Amino acid sequence: MTAKNRLEMMIALLVAMWIVAPEPAAAQQGGGRGGRGGFGGGAAVNLPANPVAVPLPTITGPVSGPGTPYESVQSLPAGRNLAHYDYEALEYFVSGTAADEAYKTRIVIRKPRSNDDFSGLVLAEAMHPSGSAHMFEYTSEYSMSSGHIAVEIVVSGLQNLTGHNEARYADFSVSGAQTAEVLAQVGALLREGSGSPLAGLGVRKMILAGTSATSAILVQFLPAHGIYLTPSMQPVFDGYMPEANGGTIQQVDAPLIQIPTMNEVRNGNVTTRQDGDQPGDQFRLYEFTGMGHVDSRDSVRTKPNPCASPTSQFPVQAYVAVALRHLFNWVDAGIVPPRANRVLIDRNTDNDGSLMALDTHGNPIGGVRSPYVDAPVAQYGVPNTGADTLPPNPSAYMAANGLAGARQICGLGAYQVAFSREKLRDLYGSKQEYLRQVEARLDELEAAGWSLPVYRDMILADARAVDF
Repeated sequence: MTAKNRLEMMIALLVAMWIVAPEPAAAQQGGGRGGRGGFGGGAAVNLPANPVAVPLPTITGPVSGPGTPYESVQSLPAGRNLAHYDYEALEYFVSGTAADEAYKTRIVIRKPRSNDDFSGLVLAEAMHPSGSAHMFEYTSEYSMSSGHIAVEIVVSGLQNLTGHNEARYADFSVSGAQTAEVLAQVGALLREGSGSPLAGLGVRKMILAGTSATSAILVQFLPAHGIYLTPSMQPVFDGYMPEANGGTIQQVDAPLIQIPTMNEVRNGNVTTRQDGDQPGDQFRLYEFTGMGHVDSRDSVRTKPNPCASPTSQFPVQAYVAVALRHLFNWVDAGIVPPRANRVLIDRNTDNDGSLMALDTHGNPIGGVRSPYVDAPVAQYGVPNTGADTLPPNPSAYMAANGLAGARQICGLGAYQVAFSREKLRDLYGSKQEYLRQVEARLDELEAAGWSLPVYRDMILADARAVDF
């Protein structure tokens, strides 16, 4: 193994640790891991011996002041914001007692402006400690075009809120030891509470999702799945979707779709657990070939590019949304989702620098496929690396976190290397033939449930933009 390979492996291991590691300094102000404002999931959950109905918290709102609310959705595709889909974001404050301590925090409900457009399905997530509702960001076009409601529950990263508006959020407090019970209480309120903002809207199913640090929060909630129940003694969440997480996850009596990214697969941080269909083992593992641990296509943090290589434009949203639709269909209609091939691992870095088996274009073999890797015009690889200097006019995140922030975000992201015009002509002959192959493959993937029609125009537009 070369020195370069050893260095890359060391970086990869450090990146893998970020799943449960704290945020950079700018994201830790106001508390350490597991404390006030810190990583909300670091503390072990002390569960009751028997199932219990959790107490419902007090809720107030929608909150209108003082000042403006903290905006945790910063990275939606251009022109595809809430207003485009006639959605609204409503902030509520919730308070109660968990782990024998008082807490106060907020939830944000993103819903169709007209209640008649609500699908009956709810995507819940903990806000990421860095201050973003990433799972809504990663699925927003599918979710809003389908009429789903998204609920963001703040159990960590309180410094993001108070840093924006101290007067509005000054008395907020949630500790890591309270995280699981707060999630359960808020979820139970939304499911069955008479004072719920969703009361009367016809909520049928609600799932809990998370990515990276919030995926860790989700995993740490799972032991409470059959313990912390609603007032009618039902599970709070009907299914789970941890993304950017490759570890072996506890089995629960609810469907669960796990989504490791190439960063986890490349690091060897991927479970060998097999897909299952039986009660207590309803499980799917979806590895979307080409997907990085963080999204760099739509993220405002990577604009302008702070990385040494071009950031990946692989559309993370288009494929996380595939998994979400399969999970909703599973919990709501009992439609068992398809099984997927997994990325092949050769455990050999000497041949191509990756533990993954790569094709002749440098892209991983196997996994859930897409036109981006089946009719490729670029190589997608992980990890990217931070540039030696920040670009002019860096994003607010990079300006606050400097080169350390760039190293972290770039190390969690993917890069892409565009094929030359000569290689494109060798592969496809003409742009017209390339477009034909992309559209034909897209037709096949949509028919098989591996691509959603709502993203078709975007995928074809990417193909049309390729320069032959």
